[in-house]
Amino acid sequence: MQTKPNILLIYTGGTIGMMKDFATGALKAFNFAKLLNKIPELKQLDCDIETISFDQPIDSSNMNPNKWVKIAEMIESNYESFDGFVILHGSDTMSYSASALSFMLENLDKPVVFTGSQLPIGDLRTDAKENLITAIQIASIQKDNKPVIREVCLYFEYKLYRGNRTTKINAEHFNAFTSSNYPPLAESGVHLKINHEYLFGKKPSGSLIVHKEMDDNVAIIKLFPGINDAVLKAILGIPNLKGVVLETYGAGNAPTEDWFVTAIGDAVKNGLHIVNVTQCAGGSVNMGQYETSTKLREFGIISGKDITTEAAITKLMYLLGHNVSAHEFKTVFETPLRGEIS
Repeated sequence: MQTKPNILLIYTGGTIGMMKDFATGALKAFNFAKLLNKIPELKQLDCDIETISFDQPIDSSNMNPNKWVKIAEMIESNYESFDGFVILHGSDTMSYSASALSFMLENLDKPVVFTGSQLPIGDLRTDAKENLITAIQIASIQKDNKPVIREVCLYFEYKLYRGNRTTKINAEHFNAFTSSNYPPLAESGVHLKINHEYLFGKKPSGSLIVHKEMDDNVAIIKLFPGINDAVLKAILGIPNLKGVVLETYGAGNAPTEDWFVTAIGDAVKNGLHIVNVTQCAGGSVNMGQYETSTKLREFGIISGKDITTEAAITKLMYLLGHNVSAHEFKTVFETPLRGEIS
């Protein structure tokens, strides 16, 4: 017997959950317990919707690993009762959170869809209603009483992306996100088209495992013409630093000056895990293609390949939190775990 999917809406904060007080113009938090009353269109969806919220919703600028754990625990405690989850989240750090949750939720067999908006839900021209309605609809898609989508995703402005492949690219336009190195999982137009060939195909090897240990002793270093020895050594010398995402030029290129090569080489010898990712919006790291990346390859720098910075830093936190051995770390990082690398 076909039953209606149960969808849990988790509100963490962000613009989508704000309503404008038209008398004062001020934004205030939206009461999600009255969601159906405010957005009657949701009643047309063929699913049952329940809502929960952070006790104190946050601006996504204040998102951190402890709050990722809180989201993961909300999913964990409700996992058996619901068929899909929609997480309402501020757009500024949504790609980081979607990436982190993708690693934290091992053997995920249900959709977890992040969404948000650029304008509050009560604004006349808001994008919030479409994003919310379609995200819920996507989370409720089933075949033979089983979810069609079984991964952490991000839905924004008519496109569903793999969460750990996304980057926010625009602070003003409705099409705020892109996935430069991986096609959309679904596209919303007159019809909702699911691109089945791009969905995460790895079948869960067991029940859901929620990983809650994320080590934040990490940093991101973006190379630029003019970066100097003192700055680089200051960052690499941070006490207890365990991992660095190094944003390099082009296909993974970096300065060949002695001070730079020596600093990176010494850091690796001292046990620091350094991941090479490209600053470019799209494309992949290919160390050794040019002389300017040959030394990095010789040092045993980890190739981020076509991973995003957001996925790279959260994967670092995840692997460091699981005490992956130094001997295996490079191999494990360069292996796709949740479809984050091609």
